[in-house]
Amino acid sequence: MKHRLYREQQLKCSPETAWEFFSSANNLSEITPKDMNFTVLTAMEDDGIYEGMLIDYYVSPLLGIRMKWQTEIIQVDVQKSFTDFQKKGPYKLWHHHHEFIPNENGVLMKDTVDYELPMGFLGEIAHVLMVKNKLKHIFDYRYQVLEKMFNEK
Repeated sequence: MKHRLYREQQLKCSPETAWEFFSSANNLSEITPKDMNFTVLTAMEDDGIYEGMLIDYYVSPLLGIRMKWQTEIIQVDVQKSFTDFQKKGPYKLWHHHHEFIPNENGVLMKDTVDYELPMGFLGEIAHVLMVKNKLKHIFDYRYQVLEKMFNEK
């Protein structure tokens, strides 16, 4: 069964600043809870994001179990949006669309994640018991970190 997580957050920064930060996979570990042990494996020297880009990570999403995750950037509209799609990892489907909408207060950032767990009925039980709350925790943590980075200056 497919699920959707939607979040939005107002950031007090320019569209260029938001884009520069979020389009760099090197910044992901800064906005991911430490207990996830998130590590970017792909060397990215110029930080440029492009369609077809593959990014490899290590992540410990549940119970400290370390696993590889690979995403592909499947859509880029510079300073407006990009989408990453899980090629290999813990989900049956992971499709994360990031939007950046300029406004009078800076940038409204929107995240829409469509995801599905493997293993059918067992995956749905895991979703109810653990995964849904874990994703909420990850995005709540991210919200708090971004508030401090962009809105408390």
